[in-house]
Amino acid sequence: MRLLHSTDLALRVLMRLTVADRAAGTGTAPGTGTAPAPGTGTGTAPTTREVAADMAVPYTHAAKVVATLRRLGLVEARRGRGGGLSMTGAGRRASVGAVVRHFEGDGDVVECEGATPCPLNSGCRLRGALRRAQEAFYAALDPVTVEDIVASPTGPLLLGLASHRSGPNTS
Repeated sequence: MRLLHSTDLALRVLMRLTVADRAAGTGTAPGTGTAPAPGTGTGTAPTTREVAADMAVPYTHAAKVVATLRRLGLVEARRGRGGGLSMTGAGRRASVGAVVRHFEGDGDVVECEGATPCPLNSGCRLRGALRRAQEAFYAALDPVTVEDIVASPTGPLLLGLASHRSGPNTS
């Protein structure tokens, strides 16, 4: 199954923000369920523009995805100095399956009733089989949380995305 670009980006944004929160000392350490000691973090909350640059996607696309994540209560956005994006508690505990379902929608894997309906529609069993496969795909992702998918080695790689932006050659 191939995910929509917005679904892929939503998952990557959640992953990026989870490690940013952890670096800032506001997230939970993977596998422990506890936050790091206050003041031990080194990061700052990234902005939507920074996340778009980190993910190499247009700002407008990232902004739409972030807006949806905010509406779902998974991400917080603070304006002004010291502002930026951060995960909510619900966002850190979010099921990857639930996020994927939301962004993918309820559509079928194949389009049987488009402008030119499929002539096999009335007796075809493919649609049902594909729907069951799609649900099995989602079910496999349901127990996986955003925290789970940023465990090492992914977390350090995500932190590296931000460090290339804040290196000595950026102005």
